[in-house]
Amino acid sequence: MQGMISYAWNYIFDHQVSPLRHIPDVGTRHMILQILGWMWAVAFSVAIGSYVLLPASLIGHAVLIAAAAITTATYTAASVKPSLFKSASGRRHDGEHI
Repeated sequence: MQGMISYAWNYIFDHQVSPLRHIPDVGTRHMILQILGWMWAVAFSVAIGSYVLLPASLIGHAVLIAAAAITTATYTAASVKPSLFKSASGRRHDGEHI
C-alpha cells in the first residue's frame, strides 16, 4: 500500500516521473504543474463551498470533473505531443538572443 501511495504521489507531483517529463523545457513543465495546482485548488474550493445547496453542489462536482478532464488532457498531450508546450517567450538554450 505504501508503495502504491508513493508511486501515485510521484506520478502526479514529480516532473521527472509524470507525463510532463516529455516537455523539454523545465520552466514550462513547472508552469504547467503550477497552473494545474491552482486549478485544483480553485476546483476544491468551489466544491467544498458549494456543499450547502444542492444546485451549487452539482456545479461544484461539475468543476471537479472538469478539473480531472483538463489534468488528464494535459498529461496526455505532454506524453504524446510535448512540442505543444514549446515556449515562444524568447528564451534560447543555445545562447542566441532575439
